[in-house]
Amino acid sequence: MMIRKTLLSCALKKRATQLSAGSLMVLCLSTGAALVPLTVHAQNFESAQRQQLDSVVAVVNDGVIMRSELDDRIAQVEQQAAAQGGNLPPRNQLAQQVLERMVMDEIQLQMARRANLSVDDTELNRQLRSIAESNNMTLDQFADAVEADGITLADVREDVRREMLMRQVQQRQISQRVTVSDRDVERFLSQQPSQQQGQAFIEETRARHILVELTPTRNENQARARAEEARQRLQQGADFASVAREYSDDRGSAMNGGDLGWVRPGQTVPAFEEAMTSLSPNQLSEPVRSQFGYHVIEVLERRRQDVTEESRREQVRQAIFQRRANEELQTWQREIREQAFVDIRL
Repeated sequence: MMIRKTLLSCALKKRATQLSAGSLMVLCLSTGAALVPLTVHAQNFESAQRQQLDSVVAVVNDGVIMRSELDDRIAQVEQQAAAQGGNLPPRNQLAQQVLERMVMDEIQLQMARRANLSVDDTELNRQLRSIAESNNMTLDQFADAVEADGITLADVREDVRREMLMRQVQQRQISQRVTVSDRDVERFLSQQPSQQQGQAFIEETRARHILVELTPTRNENQARARAEEARQRLQQGADFASVAREYSDDRGSAMNGGDLGWVRPGQTVPAFEEAMTSLSPNQLSEPVRSQFGYHVIEVLERRRQDVTEESRREQVRQAIFQRRANEELQTWQREIREQAFVDIRL
């Protein structure tokens, strides 16, 4: 079981960090080196060679991404794709995609550091328990499983902590850019003919999805083909959660196997909502195009939720906010990428 897919989309392990002293380490031999067995000299020589071959593949503001970090991520992607039967683009194209994701992560983590954001251990442990439960495990079982995959629990905790820091940055920035007025709420309510005035019910849909984004190295046809590939695997009986963790670029939901929880009208972008509304429970959609890329959607169940008029208005307000925030996030990420100093050295 490739537990790593539960934690990060595209199975990427380490975030880009600033150049550490360890990255500059060189091999030093003492005057007593002649007494060391030949095998130790050989190991040291190989280590020195690897260190000498390491290089900076990207400068991101005041941080760097090393070739060894990029190679580690690519190796993990290839290993997990092979284990799960996934197809990958050519190596040079994959390297560009992986590096671009690392650059975006580094920019957001630098913003978190500048804002002195942090994740306390209680909050982190709660998130780890949630991830374990999504895999039908206790926290101890989850720790055993990741270690069986050759990953330390300390590394997992650090990965999740970074994911949570980036989410904090996104929430802070986007909340300042999105507003919802009373008129927005009234307009939305007036466009719901099926809900009479004073009616205290709202239909919710529990759904999950796989998102394949368009990137500088993945065009329209490639994104759609990848989404169709994921859909075909699902039709052949593959587990949705496993496929979502392998294919989905929506890292937030991919951590939970693509599960979006209960979704209310207006909470998703129109193209997604229209497709989701047309599905019956347990039905799988064709690839659906939105401004975020291609979605493969599955509806799990529906329910009518009893709400008071006051809470209904607040729920509508939150739904509108969430939809606009999702749209604004893409714009904001493009802006911070353009504003950052990034020197790619692949």
